[in-house]
Amino acid sequence: MGLRIQNNIAALSTHRNLAVADRGLSKSLERLSSGFKINKASDDSAGLAISMRFRSQIKALTQGASNASQAQSLLQVAEGAADQVTNILQRMKELATQAASDSTPGSDRTKINNEITDLESEIDRIVNSTKYAGSTLVDGSFGATSVSSAGNLTTGSLQISAVDVSGATAGASYTVTITTSATTKTMEIEKGDTTQSIAVSANSIASGETMVLDFSALGIKVTVGDTYDVTTTNAAAAAATTTTTATNATFQLGNENNSDNRIAFSLTDLNLAVLANGSSADIATDTLANAQSAIATIDTAIDTVATARASIGSVQNRMGFAGANIATSLENLTAAESVIRDADLAFETVAFTKNQILLQAGTAMLAQANAAPQAVLSLLG
Repeated sequence: MGLRIQNNIAALSTHRNLAVADRGLSKSLERLSSGFKINKASDDSAGLAISMRFRSQIKALTQGASNASQAQSLLQVAEGAADQVTNILQRMKELATQAASDSTPGSDRTKINNEITDLESEIDRIVNSTKYAGSTLVDGSFGATSVSSAGNLTTGSLQISAVDVSGATAGASYTVTITTSATTKTMEIEKGDTTQSIAVSANSIASGETMVLDFSALGIKVTVGDTYDVTTTNAAAAAATTTTTATNATFQLGNENNSDNRIAFSLTDLNLAVLANGSSADIATDTLANAQSAIATIDTAIDTVATARASIGSVQNRMGFAGANIATSLENLTAAESVIRDADLAFETVAFTKNQILLQAGTAMLAQANAAPQAVLSLLG
């Protein structure tokens, strides 16, 4: 064997292996201390990209689960208000039934009428004060559909004071056309293949009164004033056409920007005038005839609230199933991300022990390799 002092090949080889063991030990220490198998892109560039997408999806779904829980809370507040409105209407039905009997004196009907008036005020107070995070829930404004170019419908003598589109379909477009004849004024609303028209006879609305045109097939209600049914109107306004786009309250539950990742709904207006299908909010029981009429009006209101509560319940159930699905997805996605990125501590401990031994052995061998050339000194003695 030749003895060389300019280049110690054994020492260089040992140093190379020692550097490999040192890098392995450093990587094992990094993985054991962080708990992650991938700490930087150089560890596994493809795995890092995949795990980053998983993490983004997991964080979005976590927030989606929170959104579903908040929606549930909102719906519970709305349902609580509807429950109290139901209780009030049932009391009003009881009072109206009492007043509708000839066994009730006129003075007692007056007292009953006063209580019903107070109960009417309480319904509207509950409706206007029921809020969640500053948003009023059951006055028809939550999840209401926006109406573009509504000014065309409220111009001049058309006397359209309100447009309730809380029951309209989210994302749909509606065309509203108003035409007049010598004896009637007709409003027509069209959405795709569905068209509904309501005609109002000339001078059929009493002075100072309003009428609600209920386009039930489309979920839209239009409130008109007493001069709406006058046939001589501004020609441009009478032919006005407007587009209505439904924008129901939307809750983002998924991580993508499409309708399958959202749930949209609206809440019914529980104001008494709306519940009574456009009747005056002043339900009178001061006479036998008025009391008898009040029974039918209150029945209509109770049916409307029942429908509203059923709708709230169905959305609550839907949110519950959506939340359960999100929880399952989060569990499975987290497991998938863990397989790619999390470190197997048992395996890393084995690698750490191996690299530690190799580092110690390599250090000892490097010392021996550095000492080997010194044997040449015996040749010079």
